[in-house]
Amino acid sequence: MSAGIRFVDGSVPAELVLANDADVEAIAGDLAHVASIALDFPKWNDGRAYSQARLLRARYRFAGEIRATGQVLVDMLPLLVRCGFDAAQLRADQSLAAAERALSFFPDGHYQGDLGAPLPRYRRRAEAPA
Repeated sequence: MSAGIRFVDGSVPAELVLANDADVEAIAGDLAHVASIALDFPKWNDGRAYSQARLLRARYRFAGEIRATGQVLVDMLPLLVRCGFDAAQLRADQSLAAAERALSFFPDGHYQGDLGAPLPRYRRRAEAPA
């Protein structure tokens, strides 16, 4: 595991696969009975699955695994983590070493808040114990 994300090879399928044009609200009532959801990126430049992950975590408080599948590139990993994904199946031509490196670019976090650290960086520093 690296920076909050686990790399998977797809050998163990997620319990629920959600197309990137599906309405997350339609499955909200079933989330308590689901341990893992795969969100698909049919193209690397189609970011609707980021929004789905954010909704699952922030609005519906889904605590299970959210897995990115499809055209998942190394460059996408930092944003995947920030939106609530905790597993990713990289596209076959992507390097695991490059993925690990991409996740190490911001070791202190981002300036803006996100799901992992909701406060902006200046507030995290100001509120840190001395």
